[in-house]
Amino acid sequence: MAWRKASNSTPAHRRRPARHGRHGRVGRSAVVRPPLPPLDTRIDRFDLAVGTAAEFLRSAWPELRDVSFEIADMPIAADDQGIPRWRVLADEKRIILFRLPIERLSHLHRDDDLHRRMMVEGSVFRAAAEYLDRDPWDLGPERFRYF
Repeated sequence: MAWRKASNSTPAHRRRPARHGRHGRVGRSAVVRPPLPPLDTRIDRFDLAVGTAAEFLRSAWPELRDVSFEIADMPIAADDQGIPRWRVLADEKRIILFRLPIERLSHLHRDDDLHRRMMVEGSVFRAAAEYLDRDPWDLGPERFRYF
């Protein structure tokens, strides 16, 4: 018995409705719908905290306007004092913050989102203070004053 290709002339009563695909599944919805909130990761929160602190410092200190604040995962090697949290390259006008040492080697007395963000912002302030050769508390005294 020889096989024949089916003809396209299927009778109308045997055709599937247009809303079905070959396996009856064309009309299904997507897995992730737009109303769901976007995923929020530790890396995103770290980037946001560094970015807002850097923008505050750039607006308050003209010497920091041309400085690029960069984020790297880990330093290449440890130095005499251990694993650095940041590296200041004043001749290149760069401050590199290392995410993993800041997040994992800092000891918080309360482990919540607010204190983690304050720790990251404190690292940005200390790195900028090292760049400017000032005390970190001199960089934003108005920011830390409570009314």
